[in-house]
Amino acid sequence: MTIVNLQLIFSGRLNRPAVHSQVHTHRDAQTGLAYGVAAYAGWGLIPIYFKLVAHIPAMSVLAHRILWSFGFFVALLLARPQWGEMRGVLRNRRTLAMLAASTILLAGNWGAFIYAVSKNAVLQTSLGYFIVPLVSVALAVIVLKERLRAWQSLSVALAVLGVAVITYGRGTLPWISMVMAVSWGGYSLVRKVAHVTPLVGVTIETAMLVPIAIAYLALVGTSSSAFGPRDYGILALSGIVTGLPLLWFTAAARRLRLTTLGFLQYGAPIGQFLLAVFAYGEPFGTWNFVGFSFIWAALFVYTLDSLRAYRASTAARTDQDEAESPALAEI
Repeated sequence: MTIVNLQLIFSGRLNRPAVHSQVHTHRDAQTGLAYGVAAYAGWGLIPIYFKLVAHIPAMSVLAHRILWSFGFFVALLLARPQWGEMRGVLRNRRTLAMLAASTILLAGNWGAFIYAVSKNAVLQTSLGYFIVPLVSVALAVIVLKERLRAWQSLSVALAVLGVAVITYGRGTLPWISMVMAVSWGGYSLVRKVAHVTPLVGVTIETAMLVPIAIAYLALVGTSSSAFGPRDYGILALSGIVTGLPLLWFTAAARRLRLTTLGFLQYGAPIGQFLLAVFAYGEPFGTWNFVGFSFIWAALFVYTLDSLRAYRASTAARTDQDEAESPALAEI
């Protein structure tokens, strides 16, 4: 998934860039939609890539993903210099502390995803990303002391019921899903507070993980019979696989309305769900069907409520601008 708080963007809690206040041309919208579809399709199909290295220990794959992603992000910074912001972040102890926390959550999310794919549990990754918006809402209540709207409360309750049904049917809690949802929801919350642009933030985060990744590979080694030249070549692509969807998302975010981005975000877990059930043949019995149905209903309620709230806030801002415009004209 992207290194941006998509759920908080959709619910309107993030500060909106100035570009969203401008009039978008039809061509910009078409280009943005293409980038957005490409980004979420990339995240939805990313299990295909990690299936190619599923025979390699998940921690080794994670270490390589960190190293190659860091190299890719540094290359992007060289192409699109943001060194001024980078220096400002590195001098700010509070922001660095925030990024240290988000780094732990990001590593946990990446590791859980890689482990799930290697263990034929892509369906759990889909479930995890489906419930991320609702976990974000719950974290906002717990951490930021925000109050839930009535329909938000209903959506969270439906999601909890869905997870309970799946747990009952499985006999165990779908812990991979919960780790992914909580780690990504927590990551999104921390990054909201940190106020760092995506590229600079993720470059610093991966930089913090690089020493650990190098130490792990040095101690464990990657010279076992599980590795071959082909494996190293595939692992080297992990930086591109991680970074390209992020680039596409940021390009889409500059051109599309927030509501459009909010709807597109469900493309990733839908793609993973389809892969799990139809491509990889993971079991999807009655209990899963009932549980997922509750979660999809929760997302339907959440989406409608977020859309209504977004339209109401937009209308309020429009009315305020119209009320202030005569006074501005007199100044």
